Amino acid sequence: MRKPISPSFASLVQEFFTDYMTRQRSLSPQTVASYRDSFLLLLRFAEQTLGKPATAFELSDLQPKFIASFLDHLELERGNSPRSRNIRLAALRSFLKFAARRDLASLSVIEQALAVPMKRFERKMVGFLTREQMLAVIDVPTTTWLGQRDHLLLTLMFNTGARVSEIFGVRVADVVLGTTSCVRLHGKGRKQRSLPLWKEVAREIRDWLSLNPQLEAGSALLSRRDGGLMTRANVTQRLKLAVAAATACHPELGKLSASPHMVRHSTAMGLLQAGKMSPTSPCGLGMRVHQPLTCTSRPTSR
Repeated sequence: MRKPISPSFASLVQEFFTDYMTRQRSLSPQTVASYRDSFLLLLRFAEQTLGKPATAFELSDLQPKFIASFLDHLELERGNSPRSRNIRLAALRSFLKFAARRDLASLSVIEQALAVPMKRFERKMVGFLTREQMLAVIDVPTTTWLGQRDHLLLTLMFNTGARVSEIFGVRVADVVLGTTSCVRLHGKGRKQRSLPLWKEVAREIRDWLSLNPQLEAGSALLSRRDGGLMTRANVTQRLKLAVAAATACHPELGKLSASPHMVRHSTAMGLLQAGKMSPTSPCGLGMRVHQPLTCTSRPTSR
């Protein structure tokens, strides 16, 4: 009986990304990009330590000792946090489980590789801004185009408690302006939800659309000056600039390391203090904290 020919590492990786992740599981582009980056880092590390280029790497090279060395490299040399380390390991584990169904001859190697554990770590408590502090950050006086965009950006973040990726992913067509205004957010795992908008926010969005008549239904509501999509780094930078400007009125803000996730927690704390959220409710804002709004008005289009 002929021994079955094992697929190469390169063919397994290609099938994993082109068929399994995109066609079979239909994972989001962000997840695919994260997994891709994990493999790029792994192959570069293999070239440095094993002297093997990516084309020569084999599944049998994924020994527990090699994987542990790679994870230590991420933490000690690249400065990754334990959380980031675990994300890279999760990508590798997903691939190994996929490979186990394609290469039965390598089950022993795969079993040993899957035994590398995730790293436990203490989760830092995320701080929050009081309503007065948050309003001071939002209302930094400015008349420039960037300043107006940042004002709407931060107001929308505080209103909805959305993840930063959901905010810069909002399109003009996702906004419904009417008697009951709301915004449709596209969250993790392709989940969508609609959240109510404060009247002041709805009014500000109308003014923003009037200021930018070139925006179409498929355009990003909040973009860079060149029209490109904002990134997490963009939003974080603009938030830090607003916080720095607000320290004149609230010096205590200078001691905080503000982040978009902190704004999300500020919204949750505001709801909790207002009695609109149970202390035991999950902080997945927009899922259980907010009740989805049924919008009868038509989406805003330009």
